Amino acid sequence: MAKFDEYFLMENEDVIHYVKEKTSFFNENSALLCDEIGDGNLNYVYRVVDQAGDKSVIVKQAGDTARISDAIKLSTNRIKIESDILILHGKLAKGHAPEVYLYDNVMNCCIMEDLSDHTILREALLQFETFPKLADHISTFMVQTLLPTTDVVMDHQEKKVNVKEYMNPELCDISEELVYTEPFNDYNQRNELFEPNKEWIVAEIYRDDVLRLEAAKLKFEFMNHAQALIHGDLHTGSLFVTKESTKVIDPEFGFYGPIGYDVGNIIANLTFALIHGDAYGKEPFVDWAENTIMEVVDLFNKKFTAFWDEHVTDEMAKEIGFKEWYLDRVLSDSAGVAGLEMIRRIVGLAKVKDITSIEMEAERIRAERICLTLAKRFIKDRDTFRTGKDFITALKEVMKKY
Repeated sequence: MAKFDEYFLMENEDVIHYVKEKTSFFNENSALLCDEIGDGNLNYVYRVVDQAGDKSVIVKQAGDTARISDAIKLSTNRIKIESDILILHGKLAKGHAPEVYLYDNVMNCCIMEDLSDHTILREALLQFETFPKLADHISTFMVQTLLPTTDVVMDHQEKKVNVKEYMNPELCDISEELVYTEPFNDYNQRNELFEPNKEWIVAEIYRDDVLRLEAAKLKFEFMNHAQALIHGDLHTGSLFVTKESTKVIDPEFGFYGPIGYDVGNIIANLTFALIHGDAYGKEPFVDWAENTIMEVVDLFNKKFTAFWDEHVTDEMAKEIGFKEWYLDRVLSDSAGVAGLEMIRRIVGLAKVKDITSIEMEAERIRAERICLTLAKRFIKDRDTFRTGKDFITALKEVMKKY
């Protein structure tokens, strides 16, 4: 029996042998070096490099518990969904996804293109780097991967088969807990509050009955609205960038859910970057971030409308006014999800460096309060956010308050 005929969680040396056995990517006698480079909450990510050349690959393997917590037990077959979605994204949004070379349902891992010539967007934004094509790229990616997987465009029977194919109950459960539930009540007692803001957060989040009601509505929308095949975790840590390129990784949370979940996550995480820049007085970066958020929303609206007009197939979806109603619902969901993401990243278990790396206590207190106050507005008034300017106007008003 070959070594990789039964599942086990690999170490670095195992990964080297695995790549040699399963692929012909490297020469047989290549001297390979492997490093575990994963910094996410769930999986193990290895980079394998030919020390004598310039060839390299990424190997991603699923463990049976989440890296963020051993208490979160997971099926290891989630890598299949990720691999399938990456391949689909590569077809739908050419140039915006890494190439997948191999999926292995025994070892529950995939081998894919190494994007080491790119930078993780979150890390670049923490250094106040700017990317002039980001808004154009990510809005294109969202429209080209989301709308084609809806009933508006797809054959309805084929879409229903896809909904079943991409069922992802365990990872959806993580989102339902960490995004939609725990930040509002801490019923699992694993929220992590920044001590100087603890009393304020308890009063403003846990004790806000209206906020919790609206979060409950959004939770059941997430669980029951199989609108499109969404990425499911589309934040700045899931984007690799250069000045000329944007590639989206890590769609392991993908399933058929509301389009606004992806759009809202992008808005929220760009807002974190903006607020981090403001905390350090980086005005040019803040200006770029403001413009980028506005452009993401407005370009999404423009491209969504154009794609709809060209590709709509459902006869009832062609009715006058339906497209506008549909897009309004997407934008409302996007605002609500942006608020949920901002709350869960400050109150909940999985933080973002944009906020936790702010070293000055007073500035971190202010940053958290801006995020949470803005988030409440996004959630409670989500039907009023339709343009990029709507989002930035609300942000500026809250920032003036603090």
